[in-house]
Amino acid sequence: MVKVRTPANEWTAIEEDPVRTSWLGKLFAHWWARTLIAAIGWTGIAVTFALPNLMLGGFDRELKTYLAQFWAWGLVTPLIVAFDRRLPFSGRQLGMRVGAHLAASPIITLIGFYLMVVLRVVLGLAPPSSLQPGQVFGRMMIGWQLWFWLIYWIVAGAIQAYRYYERYMNTELRLERLEHSFSEARLNALRMQLDPHFLFNALNTISSHVERDPKLTRRMIEHLGDLLRMSLESKDRQEVPLTEEIAFLEHYLEIQKIRFGDQLRIVMDVAPEVKYAAVPSMFIQPLVENAIRHGISRRAAGGTIVVRAKPLGERLEIRVQDDGVGLPLGWRLEQQEGLGLSITRQRIEGLHPNGTSRFAVKNRMEGGTEVEVSLPLRLVGDEKSERAYA
Repeated sequence: MVKVRTPANEWTAIEEDPVRTSWLGKLFAHWWARTLIAAIGWTGIAVTFALPNLMLGGFDRELKTYLAQFWAWGLVTPLIVAFDRRLPFSGRQLGMRVGAHLAASPIITLIGFYLMVVLRVVLGLAPPSSLQPGQVFGRMMIGWQLWFWLIYWIVAGAIQAYRYYERYMNTELRLERLEHSFSEARLNALRMQLDPHFLFNALNTISSHVERDPKLTRRMIEHLGDLLRMSLESKDRQEVPLTEEIAFLEHYLEIQKIRFGDQLRIVMDVAPEVKYAAVPSMFIQPLVENAIRHGISRRAAGGTIVVRAKPLGERLEIRVQDDGVGLPLGWRLEQQEGLGLSITRQRIEGLHPNGTSRFAVKNRMEGGTEVEVSLPLRLVGDEKSERAYA
């Protein structure tokens, strides 16, 4: 297995090759296991060829005859594999590889035939005198040559098929790694844009109160310190439990409440069953900031911001609503979104691609604006997360 980071910036394992990572593939990693499996395989082939003689008599001799043949090829196969691996041609130069095997096949076929004769002697099918070279190669008639040559090309073809499969799987793995790396780099770049954007706006809010009310400014700085601490603690995670995101948002809202006073009213409506749902880190704060900046701050009487989160089937529905001035006529998300909305939308799409998420901004019938986010519902985290960010 190869471990890579997912778009959510979490380590995950990718299988290099389904065959190698299966129990059989792990078994093949040991030489003795490969030897045992090969012996069983070639023996099974020999038994299969001998079975038609089971009911006709002479099964024992026929079985030994086929065992001698296929055990000989079991011994020759590593030689073919070693020869193929040492060819100086790449996998794409198939014609050159075939030519090399054409040149080598007569020699290796003769070796296989001689091993068969040796095994026939060992199994008691032929006298030891048959091992003399003159007798061995004198008995190798055209029929035997063609039969052994056919087996050679079956083995060589199986080797080429496996080489092609291995090359294809390695290419797929490299593409998958590149895709994960690209997704991670893109999401991290978006997150790096969000941090200074948020920090600049928070510092701008604090600076406007430094001379007017130093005491309130100190409180703002304390909340900003908590925000920076939480931001740094979550910088290596693209997703956090919703409870952490809400805790981060509450520190930001404390700064805004100091600034706006009673003109800013906040309603938090988070269903208990989604407290530990996985959400993009720092994604609600830009939505609330956008509502305050473009909706509430433009009204002399201020307004109310409502943050709702609830389950809907197997999805998490999050809405950020305000009763501010609303969207201007003809406003379109893709053309007129600001930096905060743009980064948030892209991060959500990156974490949940292929239409698995929804991000919409629209005017409310009651007045104001509503941002709707729909994500797959996936629970993470535990009570420790809640205590750490309380």
